[in-house]
Amino acid sequence: MRRATRVVLLLLVVVLLVSACTAGPNPEVGMPDPDGGTAGFFMGLWHGIIAPVTFVISLFTDNVNLYEVHNNGNWYDFGFVLGAGILFGGGGAGSRMKR
Repeated sequence: MRRATRVVLLLLVVVLLVSACTAGPNPEVGMPDPDGGTAGFFMGLWHGIIAPVTFVISLFTDNVNLYEVHNNGNWYDFGFVLGAGILFGGGGAGSRMKR
């Protein structure tokens, strides 16, 4: 009984920590960028492809972000994920025939 209680408490703590890290709504999404328009699908695709380089630069620079908040929503997100999938190989490597 004690072990089961510990496991349940540990799971509750993990769920609490993970739920505390979830992203909230971003009021900047869909708003025009002060320097130009909003980022769309192709900009998301490009940002997904260059994500590793951008991540390293963002660690040392405050004015470089990994993700563009001035975007048009789901199409930017789709492009970003597609670009990251292209860069990291996606699921295509699993379809190769083994010899």
